[in-house]
Amino acid sequence: MDFSGWEKLSLLDFDEHISTTLFVAGCDFRCPFCHNSSLVLAPGKAPRIPWQEIMNYLSKRKGILDAVCISGGEPTMMEDLKEKIGDIKSLGYEVKLDTNGSRPEVLQDLLDKKLIDYVAMDIKNSKEKYAMTSGVLLELSKVEKSIDILKSSQIPFEFRTTAILEYHSLRDFEEIGKWIKGAPKYFIQRYIDNENCIRHGLHELPKEKALEAKALLEKNIGFVDLRGYSV
Repeated sequence: MDFSGWEKLSLLDFDEHISTTLFVAGCDFRCPFCHNSSLVLAPGKAPRIPWQEIMNYLSKRKGILDAVCISGGEPTMMEDLKEKIGDIKSLGYEVKLDTNGSRPEVLQDLLDKKLIDYVAMDIKNSKEKYAMTSGVLLELSKVEKSIDILKSSQIPFEFRTTAILEYHSLRDFEEIGKWIKGAPKYFIQRYIDNENCIRHGLHELPKEKALEAKALLEKNIGFVDLRGYSV
């Protein structure tokens, strides 16, 4: 697996950082609302970005950029992820990892080796709706293990859910809050439909419902906020 997408400058992907974002082709989930369908459904046809090109870019922009975000797809499926992050860290960059939490052993290894500085883990839905929302039959215990790993770690992290009208009820958010109780930070992310989504035509959770969900989540989570909704 290689990096197949690249946003060279981002002020949004890693809070309080000027970053570049790399996207891995391939994923073990099939979330209907995923907006990177070309990377997920046809990873073999995705472009391949030469690693040396990325490293040259990072070398020349030290002092301008301060972080690299690794997203996907699912980054923990990349066989040489550890080596590539090591290369990035050798240049002095902080690294943020986006993950669905399906490979807790990879997450633990990256943490043990101090290769990542921040993790954003998706919580797709309540436990009972996880398979439906992720689009696959999965071992939920692996997701739960990743949750536990992050909650017991010293690294800054967030949990987040992309809120879809067709998939997420207020009860689901209440159950999510109970599930990840004690988590320091959680975001309800606005869904924006476009033709690149795996299932085009889904709808965002209206802001008023998202605010109701926020109030329910705040019973169990230290900090809850909306992301992507208008103020």
